[in-house]
Amino acid sequence: MSVGEEARTEQDRPQQSLGTAAARNLATTTKSAPQMQEISSRWLLRTLPWVNVQGGTYRVNRRLAYAVGDGRVTFVKTGDRVEVIPAELGELPALRSYDDEDVLAELAAQCRRRDFAPGNVIASFGSRADEVFLLAHGRVEKIGTGPYGGDAVLGVLADGAYFGDQALLDPDAVWEYTARAVTPCTLLVLPRQEVERLAQRADSLREHLQRMCSVPEQRTNRFGEKEIDLAAGHTGEPDLPHTFVDYEASPREYELSVAQTVLRIHSRVADLYNQPMNQTEQQLRLTVEALKERQEHELVNNPDFGLLNNCDYDQRLQPHDGVPGPDDLDELISRRRGTKLLLAHPRAISAIGRELNKRGLVPETIEVSGNRIPTWRGVPIYPCNKIPVTEARTTSIIAMRTGEEEQGVIGLHQAGIPDEIEPGLSVRFMGINEQAIIEYLVTAYYSAAVLVPDALGVLENVEIGRWR
Repeated sequence: MSVGEEARTEQDRPQQSLGTAAARNLATTTKSAPQMQEISSRWLLRTLPWVNVQGGTYRVNRRLAYAVGDGRVTFVKTGDRVEVIPAELGELPALRSYDDEDVLAELAAQCRRRDFAPGNVIASFGSRADEVFLLAHGRVEKIGTGPYGGDAVLGVLADGAYFGDQALLDPDAVWEYTARAVTPCTLLVLPRQEVERLAQRADSLREHLQRMCSVPEQRTNRFGEKEIDLAAGHTGEPDLPHTFVDYEASPREYELSVAQTVLRIHSRVADLYNQPMNQTEQQLRLTVEALKERQEHELVNNPDFGLLNNCDYDQRLQPHDGVPGPDDLDELISRRRGTKLLLAHPRAISAIGRELNKRGLVPETIEVSGNRIPTWRGVPIYPCNKIPVTEARTTSIIAMRTGEEEQGVIGLHQAGIPDEIEPGLSVRFMGINEQAIIEYLVTAYYSAAVLVPDALGVLENVEIGRWR
């Protein structure tokens, strides 16, 4: 008998038992709770110390510090043309608080583009400093002389940085280091003579530069805070110095931010379809999970209080070779006392592992809530997929000291709000409309504060796609 004849015989045979398709009509299915891919570990929310904020505002009082106009310059790129935004020139210390838009626009127009190949010297140690360099794209190393006469890397500059700004106030300024391109670099150059030529025509600019030159240098500590005069090691009865601790007159205040949504459930669904799982509870559970994901995203990326945007520029570092090597992690940790944790995108953690493997290093791990977390120098590296990865496959690594007692980074919320299900998170019944739809207002109040600048550091422009 052929195979075809066997199949026909099997089909013609009468059914001898109940089929599975019909049997399922009498069977009870076992169901899972609704699943959600968006849910992540949310280590930032779990590790950040949360402070209860009464009145919705947290004020950070600090010692008086003298701002030096230290910041970053923003550029506009149109095709191959690169221009600096005129108002961004106010980030230069010499032009700090200068707000004449017309004059700034003329200064921006005098900036000329220069391109440098890797290894090219941009400025040489000891030569006359008569130009200001604005780094639009690329990485530049500051090379100085080490204690034994060899070259030493003093720092790495990246997109938005500037150097040579002392030339605007001191005509006799010289370069105290050598600036060398590490990667292909695009810079805008502002000659000092163009600034002087414009100052002869613009009274406001001339007066501003004269005023900046005549401002007496304030006695500050290495953090820019007003010096506290002390005497030590003296003998006899000398006159002791008189001093006081000055505070910032306008300290920063953090207002609680909000994330909200209105959850709608038809009363018929809420009444009838609740076995074996309550529909309202499941709808609220998934909504709260999405709200917490958004909360963590805002804590990292919000332009007002997000960690990436509130890091002081002195605490922003650039990797020396692009990839996140152990030397870069050491420098990031050393910038602050008592670093409690590192946050990195999972792909950045993978890149860190590759660099450690190349050197034959095996990072230690610790157990946190049943999870094995890698560490570096005893500091745990928590994954955080809210840290953005650019199209160029670069990202950032965040280092933090946390807690009020440690003058670190803290989370802010307000406990005890109406219809609270956990601190700072409430689910409020809003009523039933004429279409028999039940509405719930789901709200989260939160923010984050950096108590002192060195509590937060960021390793920027970390390359995660380089394999070699």
